[in-house]
Amino acid sequence: MQPRIKWATQLGAALLMISLLQGAAQSTPLQFSPVPDARSLAPLGTLVPAPKQASFPAGMLPLAGLGVRVVGNAPELGWAVRDLRAEWKTRLGTELPDTGKVLITVGTVADAGLAAKVKAAGLTATGAEGYALWVDTSGAYVVGADARGAYSGAQTLRQLLTTTGLKFARISDSPALSQRIAMIYLDQYSAAVNDKLIPMLAALKYNNLLIMSNYVQWDTAKAGGWAHPGGASKAEAARVAALARSYGLEPIPLIETLGHVEWMYYGGKNLDLRQDPDSQNPFSYDTLNPDTYSRVVLPILKEAVDVFKPKVIHLGHDEIRNRDRFPARENGKALGFEKLFVDDVVKLHDYLKALGVGTMIWHDTAFADAVISTLPAQLPKDLQVAYWNYAPGNSFGLLGRIKALGFPVLGASWDEVGNAEGYAKVAAQVGASGMIQTRWTGYFGNPSIWDGAAEQGVAFVRAANSFWNPAAGSVPNAEGIYRTTYQPDAYRATAGTLVNLAPLVTRSLTDNDEKGWILKGADIDLRNLKTGINRFGAYKFNVTGAVMLKGSRPAAKDLPERITVELGRKATSIAFLHTTGWPAATAREVIGRYEVRYADGSMVSQPLEYGRHIRAWTDTLTTSMIPAPAWAGKTKDGLDVAVPVLDWLNPKPDKVISSVTLVSEGKNANLTLIGLTLIGEGK
Repeated sequence: MQPRIKWATQLGAALLMISLLQGAAQSTPLQFSPVPDARSLAPLGTLVPAPKQASFPAGMLPLAGLGVRVVGNAPELGWAVRDLRAEWKTRLGTELPDTGKVLITVGTVADAGLAAKVKAAGLTATGAEGYALWVDTSGAYVVGADARGAYSGAQTLRQLLTTTGLKFARISDSPALSQRIAMIYLDQYSAAVNDKLIPMLAALKYNNLLIMSNYVQWDTAKAGGWAHPGGASKAEAARVAALARSYGLEPIPLIETLGHVEWMYYGGKNLDLRQDPDSQNPFSYDTLNPDTYSRVVLPILKEAVDVFKPKVIHLGHDEIRNRDRFPARENGKALGFEKLFVDDVVKLHDYLKALGVGTMIWHDTAFADAVISTLPAQLPKDLQVAYWNYAPGNSFGLLGRIKALGFPVLGASWDEVGNAEGYAKVAAQVGASGMIQTRWTGYFGNPSIWDGAAEQGVAFVRAANSFWNPAAGSVPNAEGIYRTTYQPDAYRATAGTLVNLAPLVTRSLTDNDEKGWILKGADIDLRNLKTGINRFGAYKFNVTGAVMLKGSRPAAKDLPERITVELGRKATSIAFLHTTGWPAATAREVIGRYEVRYADGSMVSQPLEYGRHIRAWTDTLTTSMIPAPAWAGKTKDGLDVAVPVLDWLNPKPDKVISSVTLVSEGKNANLTLIGLTLIGEGK
């Protein structure tokens, strides 16, 4: 026999064997394990913000016979009871009555009886927004140093609620920073998003809102023909401001002026007011043209004052020279940039001051290295300065320098892990007025806070923890806390069925011989994701390995393009514990799909968009909350890794699901199913 013929014969035999094995695997019946708690939504057990002093004795105050009473008549005490009742209704589906055999008492130390109880309990309630909280067999007490402190304490008590009672606790707490500010947007999606964000931010103990308001449909803009159709109405702006105040959040409208003023040129209007006449996409305005102020800026600020009734307006004033020439006109060049900038700030500051409103600006232009020795001295000393610095760590020296120059100063952080945490420590050390957690998701993209830029929503949780208590450290499972506070659901267990995928597994999670997982060896595999029946986040799965499909990488080219999971059962939803071996080339790239077939012959296809429904196990940035946080851990060599759960809602719960077929597009990101659980029993 010739060598080539012999080789071909051996190859054919090997391929036949692989085909037979795959056929045998496909035909092997899957094992199903019914469980009463396939999905179990429960308290996460982490208090955010973490209290300064807390202990948790063993024990639980039963819910039966529990009522609530208020001692005092401050509005904040009413808010506290409202939020407690909402928690009971959402989480337990029950009412929290006014009376009971045992009581939750909410009040302040202004009441002598409550002050005595705080002292007898060995706790303290001191400082602005401070509170004492304790839960024992006698009841639950939330006693504020002031009414706002009682409201903050109620947010902590909500987190002690379980399906069987309130956890015993002993807490003395107060914030390290007086102003804790979160940033939101006003646009056409405002109500759907802000009605969830505002209660969430209050629960996280923020007390101010920085509200991006450039594109509100001001009367001035409507009259001039430059109101953007995607902007929120004035009525919506007023509603959001009122809603914010009802949750203890003071609104600070942000109306960007001098720079970032694309809003005033919408529809090609006001182009005569451009700072740079040659700019095709004008970014700044001409400070020497009186019409800039009389036609646009001052009327808009007056409307904002009327709508928001704010204590402070943020005027932006950042990145002024990043795009347009400034100064560009000859009269401006004669005066110089520094005078143009100072005169504009002073004009707007004085106008707002006459209306009883303070002024805030970003730091970067006024306190840049080139001008810090001269420009700040020309600014009003009651001007609040927000110093943004988005790097993690503790290199925030300019914060103290701005304060030393005599200005009230706040830090401003963004979403990178370690940024808010490190910055808050420095802000507390130098005596800053507070911190701002900025959010830059772009105009008219409000829903991205949940789907598209969810990492910025997660950052609200991390920042809240640090702004209140800079010594608290990192927040475990910040993604899960964001999910349950932005979109709260009932604490309950739902029965379902765990599917054992062992006959379909194409790769092991461990890789001791470079033949498992992604063929990279033991240092970079999923060995720390436990096999067997385990809970990952709110979901139970029976994990036996990975059903990894074909991808474009050499390590995944020989895997099957599709695999079918035979089910023959009804379900309300299907939980997929899934990932990809490698990242996709672009966000939202469709990398595969699930084809759900029913016994009646119909089929529903669920495309899998990268970053939206699925992501690589090494991609831990949570850009979308459509998949729920599930397992997170490290590889043997210390790399952070995670696998989420897509809980797919079945549109046909009355029909038997005959099968689910996994289909890979064969791209760099290859569909990999690790666990499958049927939730509920359909209809």
